Amino acid sequence: MTFNAIRFAVLLGALCSTPSLARTDAALNAVLARWDQDQHPDLGGVVVMRGGRIVAERYYNGERADTLHDVRSAGKSVTALLMGIAIDHHKLRGVDDRVADHWPAARGSAIGDVSIADVLTMRSGLAAFDENPASPGNEDKLDAAADPLAFLLTVPRADPPGSRYRYNSATAYTAGVLIAKATGQTMADFARKSLFTPLGIRDWNWASDAAGYTKGQGNLSLTTRAFATIGEMVRGAGQYRGRRIVSARWIQEALTPKVTISDSDPYADGYGYFWYSKVQQVDGKPVPVSFASGNGGNKIYVIPSRHLVIAITSSAYGHGYGQRRSQDILRALLAAGGGKQ
Repeated sequence: MTFNAIRFAVLLGALCSTPSLARTDAALNAVLARWDQDQHPDLGGVVVMRGGRIVAERYYNGERADTLHDVRSAGKSVTALLMGIAIDHHKLRGVDDRVADHWPAARGSAIGDVSIADVLTMRSGLAAFDENPASPGNEDKLDAAADPLAFLLTVPRADPPGSRYRYNSATAYTAGVLIAKATGQTMADFARKSLFTPLGIRDWNWASDAAGYTKGQGNLSLTTRAFATIGEMVRGAGQYRGRRIVSARWIQEALTPKVTISDSDPYADGYGYFWYSKVQQVDGKPVPVSFASGNGGNKIYVIPSRHLVIAITSSAYGHGYGQRRSQDILRALLAAGGGKQ
């Protein structure tokens, strides 16, 4: 292969893995510039897509378009997409399946007879309280376990499955284990073949635990553009550039709120299958937003009524201002006319 041919192949690969660029929107880029001098030096990047094309993009604090960023619990929303793909591929029957149907060793444990639907809506009933270090299923204990699967099977029940929303990592980890067992491969391998490669996402990393299971609860690293690409596929009801990735039925189910959580979460109204929802008020008008959310302010905002996707990466881990800042960016972009044709 000649040098020119090699150069063309590299260029072609880069183009295929990058969302299409449109004429930039000066107003939206001006909004993003407001955060150049943010008092907290941990904002990563923002990518705004309208109608499937990037119209505004900005990076901060030394990050670039090719920087991989740990989006933390926003990875849960990707896990939910993979659950849908596994169901689409008939690896699982549906959300009424029980955990033990695909993980026989879980039979008789607190998690064993929980439905996939209750797993995906954080209603497993496990005594897993991530805010309480003494909780039997606390996320730090899960991460430190030499055998995370055995640990999960020892976590007792606090509430009847389906009766109470309680956000925790142990429940999301369960979803990743089920995907691996149902598909016969690591969830990372399944993600590569069925999600990332079809979307043109080539640069990513998803951490595994001590047992070799991909962490369904998070620790997925992506570029901000790749983050936005996932959001664009969701906005397209499971299609991306004419290719079906996830069934439209699953996208609708995942985004439809199953639990009202506004009493416990100031940034969300409802919770679907590891996806949040909130109606933002812009110029006195309601704008429904579905979103993935991770510690530190990592977000994929999907706004179908505006043909808009906004991806934000941020390293404000453990700091409440990260979530506030991302919501402020969202609201500023919407107020500036983001998505209005």
